[in-house]
Amino acid sequence: MSMLKSGLADFDIKRVLTVYKHDFSLANLSQLCFVSQKKQFSGHIGNLLSHGGRRRAETGLFSSNQRVGSYPRTAPVQGDLTAMKILLALIMALSLLPGMAVKAEAKEKLMVYTSMKESLIGKLAAEFTKKNPNIEMDYQSAGAGKLMAKIAAERESGKIMADVLWTSEVPDFYKMKAEGILEKYISPEAKNILNPLEDFDGSFTPARLGTLGIAYNTRFVKEAPKSWSDLEKPAFKGAYGIANPALSGTSYMSVALLVKQFGWEYIQRLKANNAKMGKGSGQVVDDTSSGDLLASLAVDYIANDKIKKGATMAMAYPQEMLVIPSPVCIFKSAAHMDAAKKFVDFLLSKDGQTIIASEGTLPVRADVPSPAEFKLPSSEDAMKRAIKVGSYSDLIQSKEDTVKRFSDIMQKR
Repeated sequence: MSMLKSGLADFDIKRVLTVYKHDFSLANLSQLCFVSQKKQFSGHIGNLLSHGGRRRAETGLFSSNQRVGSYPRTAPVQGDLTAMKILLALIMALSLLPGMAVKAEAKEKLMVYTSMKESLIGKLAAEFTKKNPNIEMDYQSAGAGKLMAKIAAERESGKIMADVLWTSEVPDFYKMKAEGILEKYISPEAKNILNPLEDFDGSFTPARLGTLGIAYNTRFVKEAPKSWSDLEKPAFKGAYGIANPALSGTSYMSVALLVKQFGWEYIQRLKANNAKMGKGSGQVVDDTSSGDLLASLAVDYIANDKIKKGATMAMAYPQEMLVIPSPVCIFKSAAHMDAAKKFVDFLLSKDGQTIIASEGTLPVRADVPSPAEFKLPSSEDAMKRAIKVGSYSDLIQSKEDTVKRFSDIMQKR
């Protein structure tokens, strides 16, 4: 008896009883039996069941006025109960055989670590799982620095829990590539994207063209800044903020590009005008929205989200644009490699990029326009106006020094 109970552990008897009560079909039960690799035995049982109607007169299991393959919706007669007992016994026997247990198909898992805001990754996750119902996606959203610290700790413990990483701190991806922990994957959708990475080899792929501009409070600033040098003027004295590049990947990249274009003298002139160093990228935008700051170096989709919700702000984009790709990568250790590749494909697809554009940031596809409400330049125009990065390897080598020098200047009294 214990063997019988053990064999039934994976079988849904409630389902059988439901079928019996409402629309008892021999074909349905036959299908339940045909789930194993024991084709000869289950085939024999299936044949027996599928011929049940023809043999009913011989066995006396069915009353003569019943149609083949279905019981009427009335209380079962004694013969019916006998039939059900025989069928259940057959199913129990099948479930005892190796490989014969009937189970619901398990969903494939997917874990994504990302620095993208909740509203963006939430929409993408919902649409991705809708298109891939056999995949159960989970994600963790945090700043790039915190995610890299988490990944470092997981590597120490022996296993990276994420399958996919998507942030805006490009140097991190080059570092991980050099360490050999990234899976090379060139998506079929890669041919359709605007790719600013000249040394692209599939280790990571741009999935968004993040732009940073000048967010300003329209209640207090009546004339939009047109150039980066406008922030040195008395109108913005003590009221312009930049996120701490030690905490924000986009801020680090922006500071590095501004220094490359205008030199450290530009940062010193900002400090001379009492520019402030804030915390994260979101915080300086919040302070601009509230009026604590008049303007800030702002990530496009963070500022546009505030504006969309009614904040009295606007964005200005000087001619020399800060365009920072947000790469996506798959870890070599990914436990769910197929699901990870499908997610990258989706992210780069027209559907995925349309969701990205709808959140107020630039897509990597020229065939996906940015909604007019955000007043962003086109992806192609932004690429042409972008301050050239040069060598990402140099940015990696100089990150610590750049962050320290910027902090020293901004915190100097």
